[in-house]
Amino acid sequence: MEGCGPMSLATIIFSGRDWLLPAAGLLVAALVILFFAYRSGGAGRAIHSLCIALKILGLIALLICLLEPRWLRQRARPGANFFAVVADNSQGLQIKDRGEPKSRGEQLRETLTLDKAGWFARLNDDFQVRRYAFDSRLQATRDFSELQFDGRSTALGGALRSLAERFQNQPIAGVLLFTDGNATDLPDGSLDVKGLPPVYPIVIGRDDAIKDVAVQKVAVTQSAFEDAPVSVQADVQTAGYAGEKIVAQLLEVAANSAVSEVEAKSGDLKKKSSKPEAKLSTKPGAASAISENKVVIEQTLTAPRNGDPLSFHLQFRPEHSGVSFYRLRVSAQAELEQFKKPELSTEATLANNQRVLVVDRGRGPYRVLYVAGRPNWEYKFLHRAVEEDDQIELPAIIRIAKREPKFEFRGRVGESSNPLFRGFGNQSKEEIERYDQPVLKRLNTQDDLELRGGFPKTAEELYAYHAIILDDLEAEFFTHEQMTLVQKFVSERGGGFLMLGGAESLHEGKYERTPIGDMLPVYVDRVPEAKPPELVRLSLTREGWLQPWARLRNNESDEKTRIDEMPPFLVMNAVRELKPGASVIANVADRDGKNFPALAVQRFGRGRSAAMMIGDLWHWGLHDAESHRDMDKAWRQMVRWLVADVPRRIEMQVEPTPGDANQAMRLQVRVRDKTFQPLDNAAVSLSVRILGLAEGVATNRVAGAASAIRLNADASPSEPGLYEATFIPRETGGYHVEATVTNSVGAELGSAEAGWSSDPAAEEFRSLRPNRALLESLAKKTGGEVIALNRLAEFTQSLPKRSAPITESWSEPIWHRADVFLFALGCFICEWGLRRWKGMA
Repeated sequence: MEGCGPMSLATIIFSGRDWLLPAAGLLVAALVILFFAYRSGGAGRAIHSLCIALKILGLIALLICLLEPRWLRQRARPGANFFAVVADNSQGLQIKDRGEPKSRGEQLRETLTLDKAGWFARLNDDFQVRRYAFDSRLQATRDFSELQFDGRSTALGGALRSLAERFQNQPIAGVLLFTDGNATDLPDGSLDVKGLPPVYPIVIGRDDAIKDVAVQKVAVTQSAFEDAPVSVQADVQTAGYAGEKIVAQLLEVAANSAVSEVEAKSGDLKKKSSKPEAKLSTKPGAASAISENKVVIEQTLTAPRNGDPLSFHLQFRPEHSGVSFYRLRVSAQAELEQFKKPELSTEATLANNQRVLVVDRGRGPYRVLYVAGRPNWEYKFLHRAVEEDDQIELPAIIRIAKREPKFEFRGRVGESSNPLFRGFGNQSKEEIERYDQPVLKRLNTQDDLELRGGFPKTAEELYAYHAIILDDLEAEFFTHEQMTLVQKFVSERGGGFLMLGGAESLHEGKYERTPIGDMLPVYVDRVPEAKPPELVRLSLTREGWLQPWARLRNNESDEKTRIDEMPPFLVMNAVRELKPGASVIANVADRDGKNFPALAVQRFGRGRSAAMMIGDLWHWGLHDAESHRDMDKAWRQMVRWLVADVPRRIEMQVEPTPGDANQAMRLQVRVRDKTFQPLDNAAVSLSVRILGLAEGVATNRVAGAASAIRLNADASPSEPGLYEATFIPRETGGYHVEATVTNSVGAELGSAEAGWSSDPAAEEFRSLRPNRALLESLAKKTGGEVIALNRLAEFTQSLPKRSAPITESWSEPIWHRADVFLFALGCFICEWGLRRWKGMA
């Protein structure tokens, strides 16, 4: 008989039905005899009734045996159903519970191999047993003595899914699951139990607290601005250290100096120079793969007695741009030496005491094109400010004289140049056109060809820059095609755009109803005719206080003091109003207290645009030396904001593969041509290096492992210009990857870099206590139950009587059971005893 529901209740059948009438007759005769026998008794009516009832019950029990009653039940058909025994093989079972001489894994191995109670043999008699072990994946095993408990993760969710797929449409009666329940592939704690049979978890480990310091969660907040340092928040759980000092240290991986040597070329990254790499230790359990003795910052807190987690807050400023690696480690203050000498450690494990952190501050050079309508003070101070930022380049076009044609030359048909110069040399068209063009001065260009023709006229030229700053320049300076190109530079290329105030900016520059005016965050048309405000004072808006690039001090009090001490400004461009979706970062107020927008920003397509309505920001720097430093800092941070998140021709992104227990990483490289269109016929090679191994933790690294791992990225079939590769990290530490891109003819187009950290032990040892709640939920959802380790024999004995896909009927004769006859005999003895007690005959 087959079925998947719960086991049906046992029923009783009678085989000797031919004895039904004789038995009934005997019962009637016995009742008559008992009636007359007790009718004349001297005892009370209650005693008579009780004696009659006892004798009748005894007689009925004996008479029922004449009918040959049998129990009819359902049980799992022996050998017809599968039963899976699944054991956790992760390194989390290397933990020893308090007071236990053996680890959890050793106890589990003994349970599975030394079957003293015979529960495994009984299970084999009734089911087709299949043995499995799992860590990062599920795999069949012939003998559980092979368990080494060295798996890098506990992919409980993946193991159960694999089990459901393997036994799909197969008669599986249940799963006996040996684990501590600390799954690493269930971040939200939810399990998909679809297709699973009843799961019977056996919780490995005790709930007692174990002496340990563990990093629970780490969050890194980073920004490219000067007063927004990298912030690290770490939640640390302690057990057995109540009242003791706990130290969190942030150490710099020494290889950062080598990584920081990667510089940019043609808007992309290239390796300029590299310091010699530190040699990696090949000794198992080495303290670190790379020397990293420099402590960047540390913080000490006292472990609470109530078991609450500690929250460490660390702030620091990286010395290098680009990708940097740091190690966060926590320990009791008295046990810091345990990282160098793990054998001295009194903790349950050191694997959860540290994390490798990755900080990407971005890397230049970021090229910002500055275009001014006349020589002015603004460029002087801006140029000096960004000179202190080695990641910013500021090529400039400054108009010395406007285009002022005084004569209309009339010569040959189609001739526009002065005929007086006809015949003097082989004049090119470009030279002829320069006679009535504005006089432009180029500054800070890479070579003689850059900006030689003035403001760029093609996307290939303009898209080489990351941002554009226009200062005191009217709309007539540009052709309509150039203004459309600038708009596309922001909306499609994703560049930054800033217009500074001045006599020929915004409304005064007649930018209304132009492509450039359309992307400004303010309306510059129909500006009210009124005298511009004078002596205006600047203040930050609520939105401005939330932007780190708009602030120059570390706290609100100092920032308010700084703003109050700023000098007033004299030049202010009026605008009609703010556009929908735009934000005002700073306001200015006149003498009457009326506010005007001073700095407004907005997203525009893939990029961002901003308008500074103050026309004499340079006045700020003339107030005093401190104001000059503040102004320089404000310029640097504003320019950094402009170029932040601006796409490059070659970009790399590292993403974890969803649901992969091995922490496989997807390395994605997006390649664009000079017009920032996807480039499909490129070749992308990747070089991956590990920069820091976990301290005090054994490593599988062998000699020669310091060399880079090289692999090729393949073109994605779903997105043009995207090249992908998958990398599975084998060690705990930081990983630096550099992508080099060549075109169809083998010429190098550029490179990009990224970094990530791999730390499977962080999840594996996040909690040393068994996750009993998860296992109880799993058992409840699948129709199983949590089984105690000491009840295995009792449980396996009851399994055939539980629900199973394939069952069979079986019967047991009741009249052969001794308890039936003992019941009848007991009734007679009690009846006799009552009669003797009451003196009845």
